[in-house]
Amino acid sequence: MARNDQLIRQHKLLQLLECSRFGRTLEELRADLVLDLGLTTLHERTVRRDVEALQAAGFDIQNDSVERGKVYKLGQNNKGVHEVGLSASEMIALSIGRELLFPLVGTQYWRGIETFWNKVQEAVPDGVFDHYSRYRKTLHVFGGPSKSYENHEGMLKTINRAIIEHRVIEVEYESVGKPVSTRKIEPYGLAVYQSSIYIVAAAPEVVEPSERLRNWKLDRFRHATALDEYFKPDPNIELSKHLGKSIGIFSGEDPTMVSIRLGSRAAAYVREDPWHPEQKLTTQDDGTTVMTVPASHPREVLPKVLSLGADAEVLAPPEFREAVAEAVQKMATSYAGASA
Repeated sequence: MARNDQLIRQHKLLQLLECSRFGRTLEELRADLVLDLGLTTLHERTVRRDVEALQAAGFDIQNDSVERGKVYKLGQNNKGVHEVGLSASEMIALSIGRELLFPLVGTQYWRGIETFWNKVQEAVPDGVFDHYSRYRKTLHVFGGPSKSYENHEGMLKTINRAIIEHRVIEVEYESVGKPVSTRKIEPYGLAVYQSSIYIVAAAPEVVEPSERLRNWKLDRFRHATALDEYFKPDPNIELSKHLGKSIGIFSGEDPTMVSIRLGSRAAAYVREDPWHPEQKLTTQDDGTTVMTVPASHPREVLPKVLSLGADAEVLAPPEFREAVAEAVQKMATSYAGASA
């Protein structure tokens, strides 16, 4: 156990020295080790012994006297001493991200994730990996995706190639409740939203520039073919901005600001789990809260409002309020004959 602790400290020491251009004093190294490794105590003498042990092992660790004291830094012979340099906390963060990307299982993206994860396990010292394994058991991730796109691997490869080469794709697309239709799209990128993959692509037949870019759900693709037909990407399109304008996955250059009245419990939930970075909550004189939030389609607001029950009411605009009212009326009809 003690040897593992020493190995972990020395591994982290090398990381700290690698990213320090002007060197660190023993006290600075000690403080960083305590913070990064979550230690309760660590004496400066222990840090000095670890540095000396690394020097004895052949690492080119040099020291120099500067205004703030003696500093230690890596010499030119030891720049980039680790192929992969990760601490236990960084491995925990990486493993959580890996679990959240389970929808990509079976695709070329997942193989890349797994290959990198395997390299990490092989590259870090056993002591560091053991330290990670112990602490990883204290954190559990629930509510993750329950599906994968393994069966869509071929289509993903075709779509990815078309995005890079700016090629038009001919797809067989089946919207919910509608027959399969064949159409052409101009793909710009991929997006993962709530465990589903979407293709952000322009519809060539749409003339209005603000309406051309749409998000197509990969689950509804039945076939995709990259054509020998190319398109010129619109230089004004920024996918990060396009995807971040609304609370959901529906696209639109000008999302609508929706006003929703929230009771005290609903307001507390929304403060804990915000719907959008640009949402605004305003407390009213009667104790309720009015939230304004951007949305591109009533279907983005509907499930969120219904999840809050009678503690949430859409005030405006009318089409959003009517959409929720219609859904509530249909639900009331369905439950009208239920026993108490």
